[in-house]
Amino acid sequence: MSPVRYISGYKFMWMMVMFDLPTMTKADRKEYTRFRNYLLDCGFDMSQYSVYFRLVSSKERVERFEDKIADQLPESGKVQIITITDKQYENIKAYYGNSPETCKKTDQLHLF
Repeated sequence: MSPVRYISGYKFMWMMVMFDLPTMTKADRKEYTRFRNYLLDCGFDMSQYSVYFRLVSSKERVERFEDKIADQLPESGKVQIITITDKQYENIKAYYGNSPETCKKTDQLHLF
């Protein structure tokens, strides 16, 4: 029987994309929607309005996603990308009103 291998919580990275885009005109809203849908198509999940997370298997994949997102940036507005390890993500505290909620952990088996 082969030994059980554990995946390090420091190898997997969470990417967080935060953006503040103008929505004053119909063209602005269309660009906002296009960028948002692009993130969803890339496997990101909405955490809050304009805050999206995705689990990525390595730093190299993070860099590839950063390049892809940079190619899709809107003409105006602000976009920030933050990466944290899976271990750091486990420490996130989320609240709805005054009730704590544990962060939903993505099952790593779904990646493969």
